[in-house]
Amino acid sequence: MDLGLKGKRVLITGASQGIGEGLAEVFAEEGADLFLAARQEDRLKSIAKRVTDAHGVKAEYFPADFTKKGDIDRLHAAAGDIDILVNNAGAIPGGDMWQVGADDWRPGWEVKVMGYIDMTRLFYASMKARGHGVILNNIGNGGENFDFRYIAGTTGNAALMAFTKAVGGHSLQDNIRVVGVNPGPVATTRIEKIMKARAKERWGDESRYGELLANYPLGRAATVREIADMFAFLASSRSSYTSGTIITIDGGITTNMSIGG
Repeated sequence: MDLGLKGKRVLITGASQGIGEGLAEVFAEEGADLFLAARQEDRLKSIAKRVTDAHGVKAEYFPADFTKKGDIDRLHAAAGDIDILVNNAGAIPGGDMWQVGADDWRPGWEVKVMGYIDMTRLFYASMKARGHGVILNNIGNGGENFDFRYIAGTTGNAALMAFTKAVGGHSLQDNIRVVGVNPGPVATTRIEKIMKARAKERWGDESRYGELLANYPLGRAATVREIADMFAFLASSRSSYTSGTIITIDGGITTNMSIGG
């Protein structure tokens, strides 16, 4: 299926690893030109070179730290006109209300919650001036499954779901689509770290984290590719009537709530 993304300019934040790196690969395969942003400049440089060599697209990069005042404005200025923005930066720390202190809670929200909001405000205005655009927010199904052991993340994700729906419900009036994606567990180093912590909490042995993963649908977490492919489809004209909604990709975890067991 040709998604019609060839020549489109895509800005991906948090592009140096995990889902962000997978997004760079998928959009490059579709022929889109990339503008990659993250804190790790060396990783960005390596990924940009790899996708350029493999797919012949143009790939630029910009080291940015959303906890630093002014970096989002500098990124906006450097990126210039883009067709598609994928907000993907940030990982809010896990833990309950006492395990996640203010020194961890606030920086996590500054990057992911306020980062997404500030990026959307800036790039929405630019897209409106040009007459078109797509904004995709990588949120997470913690916003639907309220988890005390992930208190900062579940609250932040729920806020981003509301933000995405509020903006995306209006945005087609400006020929802009705003959509959220809620991945469940994805096979990245982040989920491995979380599962190891929970295995240690439950059994005192982090090496047993695979037993927790075995409880997921199909006995595994989603692959990065399974998530990234959905982003590419949502960014394309094949999904041109989709806005103001959240697509959940978690193998049915969120809806598998039968009271019958």
